[in-house]
Amino acid sequence: MRIDLHTHSSASDGTDTPGALVREAKAAGLDVVALTDHDATSGWAEAQQAADEVGITLVPGLEISTKLQHRGVHLLAYLPDPTHGPLTDVLDRIIAGRTERTPAIVAALQAHGIDVTEDDVRREAGGSVAAGRPHVADALVRRGVVADRAEAFATLLSPGQPGYANRYAPPLEEMIPIVVEAGGVPVIAHPWGRRGGTVLTEETFGMLAELGLAGIEVDHQDHPPELRARLRAIAADLDLLVTGSSDHHGLGKVDHDLGVNTTDPEQYERLVALAAPRP
Repeated sequence: MRIDLHTHSSASDGTDTPGALVREAKAAGLDVVALTDHDATSGWAEAQQAADEVGITLVPGLEISTKLQHRGVHLLAYLPDPTHGPLTDVLDRIIAGRTERTPAIVAALQAHGIDVTEDDVRREAGGSVAAGRPHVADALVRRGVVADRAEAFATLLSPGQPGYANRYAPPLEEMIPIVVEAGGVPVIAHPWGRRGGTVLTEETFGMLAELGLAGIEVDHQDHPPELRARLRAIAADLDLLVTGSSDHHGLGKVDHDLGVNTTDPEQYERLVALAAPRP
C-alpha cells in the first residue's frame, strides 16, 4: 500500500484542482492520498467525488499556519470535523490575515521598484480561498522578475526580504488542542525544514506531545537522511506517529512528485484510529 499524506490543490497554493490532484495520485500508483490545503477545507468535496470515481482512499486534512516562539510552524490536521466552531473561527481569521497581507506585499514590492499589481496576484490565485505569497511568487514569475517560486521566496518574499509582510497565525500550543477537540489528528509538518529546527527541539516535541501532538512528518524532501534518522528517534522516544509525504504542489514546487515519500501502512492505521469517528 502506497500512502502520501501531504498534498496541495488549487484550493490553496497548488496548481491542480482537487479532482485533478486525486486522479493524478491514482495514476501515480497511490492507494491513499491526503488533501492538506493551507488553512482550507474547501477542496474536500471535489476531491472525495474524484476519489470515489477512480477508487482511491482520500484522507481529508489541512495544513494550518501557526507560530512558535515567533517562528512559523505548519501543523497538519487529519480528519477533523470541518464544522467545529473553534477550528472554523481560527481558520477564518488566518484566511483574513492572508487576504489583508497581499496588498502590503504588493506595495512593498512596488516600493522596491518591482512592477507587480494586486490584479496580477488575484489572477494567479484563481480558485484559492485566499491569495498568498505563492501566488505573489507566481505573478513575479509571469512578469519575468524571477525564474520560479523558489527564487521569489529566497530573494523577495521571505522574512528579512523586501517583499515580506507579517500576518496572523495562531500559537501552535493553542492550535494542537483545537485540532484534537475537533476530532482530528495533529502532526507537525516538515519540522526541520525551513529553519524549523531552531525552535522544534526534542524538549519542545515532548511539550507538544503532552498537549496532544500525535505525530511528526519525518520523510519529507526538506529532510536529508541524517535529520530523518534523528526525527525518527524522537518520535520513537515519545511514541509519536511517523509520516512521510510529497508535499506536492503540482507545478508550483519542483522535486515534490506524488509518492516521492510515503507513510508506512501501520503508521497510517494508527493515525486513522486516533481520529474521532464521524458519519
